[in-house]
Amino acid sequence: MTGPFGATSTTDEVLAGINLSGKRVLVTGVSAGLGVETARALAAHGAQVVGTARDLAKAEAATAPVRADAKNGGGLALVELDLASLASVRKAADTLLADGRPFDVVIANAGVMAAPFGHTADGFETQFGTNHLGHFVFVNRIASLIAAGGRLVNVASSGHRFADVDLEDPNFEHKEYDPWMAYGRSKTANILFAVEFDRRHRTRGVRAAALHPGGIQTELTRHLPADTLEQMLTKINADLAAEGRPPFQLKTIPQGAATSVWAGVVAEASEVGGKYCENCRVSVVTDGLINPVSEGVRSYALDPEHAKALWAKSEEMVGEVFAIQEA
Repeated sequence: MTGPFGATSTTDEVLAGINLSGKRVLVTGVSAGLGVETARALAAHGAQVVGTARDLAKAEAATAPVRADAKNGGGLALVELDLASLASVRKAADTLLADGRPFDVVIANAGVMAAPFGHTADGFETQFGTNHLGHFVFVNRIASLIAAGGRLVNVASSGHRFADVDLEDPNFEHKEYDPWMAYGRSKTANILFAVEFDRRHRTRGVRAAALHPGGIQTELTRHLPADTLEQMLTKINADLAAEGRPPFQLKTIPQGAATSVWAGVVAEASEVGGKYCENCRVSVVTDGLINPVSEGVRSYALDPEHAKALWAKSEEMVGEVFAIQEA
């Protein structure tokens, strides 16, 4: 069963009646917010969850609810991973490869938003380097561990509508930096990565999808000035009122994590493979002007040739080539 679910559905509602005993799921970014709730919901339904975090001490404390709610053999193990350092990314991947146990689902959840201009340890613009390139190397390095019939789920954002990727100037070396443009580029990259990963792995039964979790107030907003979110919501609600629509409501964290678990273990693989999802359903392509909180994915984010070009550029940037894995 894949529904009916929607914007207000929670993780526990989406997973009601589903037994994940024997399943193994990797979730990046389990030190706060959506990552913790995603891990909690999966473990509560019997999954063995491997969570990654840059700060293991913080993650250990934050994931106490995951261990408390684990049932039917579910549990949690932690692995150190700093997506802003390819040395850390490769070390974490090597740890998992040495362990050798497969994953049924990989949920690339970690990320940063609207960060001030800066660079990762490897010299990449912070948001593109962390949100996209870190996951690009990590997921590709452990791709052989994703079992046949498994899935990759990339947590992207409606923020992809702020900007397409710029393959000529990914690090803002020639264009003036804008934190929201940089965020948009990185989130578009998350979607395009899923599109090409899906093409490369579907012959062995592995599918990939990307998603927008919805508007949620989490630690992701830490780089925003205190009143920025309130001002954004005021503007959005004024526009909605002008359209005769009700005001926008932020999602709770369990509602925000619902689409991740829906795309990962509930929806049919053929339904979500190569697609962009939101509110526990596959989204529609919308290239016109729409309210920021309306549903819709830009066509450039799903373009297969564009996805191939980003893949090639990403390999060039990280100095590593990843071959197609046949069945």
